[in-house]
Amino acid sequence: MSRSNDDRFRIRPGTPKQRGDAFINKVLRQTNKAGAKLGKRVGGTGQRPGSRLGRGHVAARFAGASLAPNARRVTIKARLVHLAKAGPRSTATHLRYIEREGVDRQGGPGHAYGPTTDPADTATFEKRGREDRHQFRFIVSPEDAEQLDDLRTYTRHLMARMEADLGSRLDWVAVDHWNTDNPHTHLVLRGKGDTGKDLIISRDYIAVGMRHRAAELATGWLGPLTELEIQHAMQREVDQERWTGLDRTLQREVKDGLVPPDALAAPRLQRQRQMLIGRLQRLQRLGLATEQQLGTWAIHADAEPTLRAMGERGDIIRTMQRVMSGKQRELAVFQSGADGHTIVGRVVAKGLADELHDKGYLVIDGTDGKAHYVALPPRSELEQYPTGAVVEVKGSPDVRAADRNIAALSVNGIYRTDHHLALAQGQATPNRDPREVVAAHARRLEALRRAGIAEREAEGVWRIPSDLTEQGRQYDVQRLGGGVAVELKAHLPIERQTRVIGATWLDQQLISGGKGLGDVGFGGEVKDALQQRVDFLAEQGLAERRGQHVVLARSLLATLRGRELKRTAQDVTAETSLEYRPIPDGQRVVGIYRRSFMLASGRYAMLDDGIGFSLVPWNPTIEQRVGKNISAVVRGGCVVLDSRKQIGLPIG
Repeated sequence: MSRSNDDRFRIRPGTPKQRGDAFINKVLRQTNKAGAKLGKRVGGTGQRPGSRLGRGHVAARFAGASLAPNARRVTIKARLVHLAKAGPRSTATHLRYIEREGVDRQGGPGHAYGPTTDPADTATFEKRGREDRHQFRFIVSPEDAEQLDDLRTYTRHLMARMEADLGSRLDWVAVDHWNTDNPHTHLVLRGKGDTGKDLIISRDYIAVGMRHRAAELATGWLGPLTELEIQHAMQREVDQERWTGLDRTLQREVKDGLVPPDALAAPRLQRQRQMLIGRLQRLQRLGLATEQQLGTWAIHADAEPTLRAMGERGDIIRTMQRVMSGKQRELAVFQSGADGHTIVGRVVAKGLADELHDKGYLVIDGTDGKAHYVALPPRSELEQYPTGAVVEVKGSPDVRAADRNIAALSVNGIYRTDHHLALAQGQATPNRDPREVVAAHARRLEALRRAGIAEREAEGVWRIPSDLTEQGRQYDVQRLGGGVAVELKAHLPIERQTRVIGATWLDQQLISGGKGLGDVGFGGEVKDALQQRVDFLAEQGLAERRGQHVVLARSLLATLRGRELKRTAQDVTAETSLEYRPIPDGQRVVGIYRRSFMLASGRYAMLDDGIGFSLVPWNPTIEQRVGKNISAVVRGGCVVLDSRKQIGLPIG
């Protein structure tokens, strides 16, 4: 339909009275659900409340009218993003994800393009849309993308048809992905029309019209499917352990919970009949269907969620097999609800399990000899976990030992670090620095203070609630956001940790006696690395072998950290001519935050007072003050800012 006709027939609802932005927000929320509700709707477009609100509802009624049963199929996934809720970095993060390394045909990074620009300036695109209320994100996946070959030109033609349907110029960028079995295109569309007003797209157009336009275009380019191609496609679906097109066909034929014989004998299903019977037999073997009597089948109510879960797990296993190729490992999927379950290991691969929602995953070679697949919580930054880094993954937590200690040491609801330090020094064990122990508890209390659970009354003095352990556990559960917490333990691979000056993760393993390390896989490699680390520490005068035993120097971590900071300071002095000012415990430091350094001992911030500089432990709070003056106090292994926000001293 031409644009002029679309305008002539478009229904223009009057301005809602006394509703304001709330009305538009409801429209946007319902539009976001269009894809999920499409499969539950019977009949054509325009039958749901609000389906005609927004641009494209007329085009949705006519799009696909020329499509025959043998038309090419195109899958489109859509997401409406409310930018205020998603956060200011949402667009930049998503663009970075879809342009990541390894997605083009040669295994290189993705290349963004626009309606006429090649390549597109994604930074400028992101800047243009910062004040937008919402944004559309699509994944367009033609079934025969390999035959289309030129996805870039195909996408530009599709967006031109959408502009005609919606009656507006569209501001978008796209990236083609060729790193999967089904090549596809990621589209990011601004939520503004060419007049500067919010772009509201009809639910029916998102759910049906866009997909029909894409199918028309693919069919026009490649021609209709041949009978042989259709038969081969259906045959492949018969034995698949996932939710398929044959399953959707059977679902539509269910009456009173049964698929009757006459349904499969209907003329419209003649071409599929043998495939559908084969699929029912396969479902029966999977325990998801039952032939109650000859030709009459009952499909179990949980068949769809079960098949979808099987398909997802199959994709996970194939991903892990590809990543761990040539390595003998037991494969395991980390369960987010596993109470207190913890794994430690090396990151061997990472990626996006759900590209539309930017949900990432890690494949971890564990110290227990297993390979683990870990689905990350929403909004996790994959860049936080470099390949080769050591991470710790926790499920739903139990009460922390630190919380138990704090509660046990408190008197009338008051915990004191000096009291704890005195006790720790009196009960000191070899190779464990009492100051490190107390500093770890102080960092925990600072986290609980930010959560409103504990209160700092003075330096080293904390007021805690009587039910601290339970409140601390609940805080950890909420913080996991989906039942999984991933903590970076060391950004350096263990190979580099063996001979580096600094307090490393390997040093912590030496102090703890290497508990929980398996003999195969990463666990075995860690054991070998520990022996090399001992040799290096012996060269440095920080360890001594006595037969089968190893004696480590007292305050090993503090000594290694101090040496690394001193070496880093010498490099900074050579570069800037500024004098290094070490910070004694309890001394105030003032300076402008210039930059940070990622060291083996952790990340540190450089504070410049114009004459000299100091290095203090870094955390995201301090990063917000780049180029600004900071005043802080180093006390008990922690740094306290004037804003009363405390930055913990990282170990390892």
